[in-house]
Amino acid sequence: MMSLTQGLLGAASGSLVGFSLGLVGGGGSILAVPLMVYLVGVPNAHVAIGTSSLAVAASAAFNLMIHARTGMVKWGCAAVLAAAGVAGAALGSVVGKMVDGQRLLMMFAMLMLVVAFLMRRRRDHGGDKSVQLSQANAPVLAGLGLVTGILSGFFGIGGGFLIVPALVFATDMPLVYAVSSSLVAVLAFGLTTAASYAVSGLVNWPLTAVFIGGGLAGGYLGVKSVHLLADRRALLNDIFVGVITVVAIYMLARSVM
Repeated sequence: MMSLTQGLLGAASGSLVGFSLGLVGGGGSILAVPLMVYLVGVPNAHVAIGTSSLAVAASAAFNLMIHARTGMVKWGCAAVLAAAGVAGAALGSVVGKMVDGQRLLMMFAMLMLVVAFLMRRRRDHGGDKSVQLSQANAPVLAGLGLVTGILSGFFGIGGGFLIVPALVFATDMPLVYAVSSSLVAVLAFGLTTAASYAVSGLVNWPLTAVFIGGGLAGGYLGVKSVHLLADRRALLNDIFVGVITVVAIYMLARSVM
């Protein structure tokens, strides 16, 4: 049974995750797992991963619908990356369930710091707003999709913090377009990972429901914020890097303690 306190904390956590997904297109499940374990009080890290994967997928779907109305989703590029990544996510989730939960979190936090460093060095310079799927970028998108999918499934994350820079690297699209487009893959990876964990009985369904409810509200606010910052790309990039860095340090600190 889920207590009232757990339900309220779950809804509050979901709103933070949804806001993160809406604002930076990544960081949602990075926040979700530690919030599930350390704030809501889910004792099993793998249950936290399975539950958060489904909740993050639902938030990504909601945010994607809002982003799609702005015309900033590059559907072709996002679809190729997501399709290749689904197979990787399925494989990664199977392997991830075999690894100790705390070890997964520590490894993931270190990976986050590397990504934050790389994103900080690669400033958004505007990019090509007219970029479309082509014979030149399709193989790169598929390859990066497979890699991000494996990591997403292994760590039980949506993978937005990896997908955004992958889209920028493969296509040179502006960061704000990559944020919107990344949600296609976050949704696909989240559903794939959640299905794997659900089959193993590692999803808390009542907590998922309240988490999703909070995520919808937070996601709406996040999406509104990102479009207000569309003309301030450097600031958006700094926010993205800041989210990754702060959460990584927190997770490492908790692992050491």
